[in-house]
Amino acid sequence: MLHPFSLSVFTIEINGTPTVALQAKRHQEAERFCEQERLRAGLSNLTSEGVPLFDAKSNLKVRLANPEEVELFRQAKHSAPPSDEPNVVYLVDHLDHKA
Repeated sequence: MLHPFSLSVFTIEINGTPTVALQAKRHQEAERFCEQERLRAGLSNLTSEGVPLFDAKSNLKVRLANPEEVELFRQAKHSAPPSDEPNVVYLVDHLDHKA
């Protein structure tokens, strides 16, 4: 009997700053999510404390989330309404849409 992989929490760093946490079965799946134009477009429309989260020169890196990031992800996931969309949690403070 095959056992499904459990979901792990991964963090996407933008220019070295932990920015987004998400669940995926494998690192490769998290990397594919990171490459999606939809995510990049969404990130480019957000700022934190007046600084854009993402632009064309930004460096994205996917890694396993640390215990603190995992806990933040779990807390946010449990407080959010159920959705068919992937669970994505922003790890930055003062998140705003660009004007």
